[in-house]
Amino acid sequence: MVHPSLFSSESPEWETPDWLFDSLNAEFGFTLDPCSTDENAKCAHHFTKQLNGLLQDWQDHVVFMNPPYGREISVWIEKAYNFARAGATVVCLVPARTDTRWWHRFGMKGEIRLLRGRIQFVGGKHCAPFPSAVIVFRPPSFRIMDLPAASDLDERCEHREQK
Repeated sequence: MVHPSLFSSESPEWETPDWLFDSLNAEFGFTLDPCSTDENAKCAHHFTKQLNGLLQDWQDHVVFMNPPYGREISVWIEKAYNFARAGATVVCLVPARTDTRWWHRFGMKGEIRLLRGRIQFVGGKHCAPFPSAVIVFRPPSFRIMDLPAASDLDERCEHREQK
C-alpha cells in the first residue's frame, strides 16, 4: 500500500537519495544545489527557501536541482532551461509527468533519462507513487567530442552490411 502522504501536498519537497545524487555527481561534478535546506543540501554552495534559488544566479555552475514537486515545478524547470541557455549545466530530478505543459515546453528540450522503478526519497517510508526522470540541460556550447564524422560512420555501416 502506498502511504497517503505521498499523494498529499503537505510538502512539495522530497530529499534526493544519496545513491542517486552520488551517481550523478560522479558524472557531472555539481557545484550548486538551488533547492535545499541547510540540512539536506547536496552541495556546499546551495540556496534555501529563504534565499530563493529562483532569484539567484546559476550561471557558470554545474547545478543539481531537485525542485519542489508542487505547482511551482514549472517555474523551476523554466529557470533551469534558461540558465543552461546562458552557460550552466543543470541536472534536474523530476517526476516523469509527460502529460504536463512544463514537460513539453521545457523538459523535452533536454536530455531525458527515465529511471526504472520508483524512488524512495530520504525520510519516506514508501517509494514514490510516480515515476521519476532526470533531465539534463546543457549549455549551447556543449558538444560530444571525438566522434567520427558522419561520412566515416556511413562507410563503416556499409562495410558491416556487405559482410
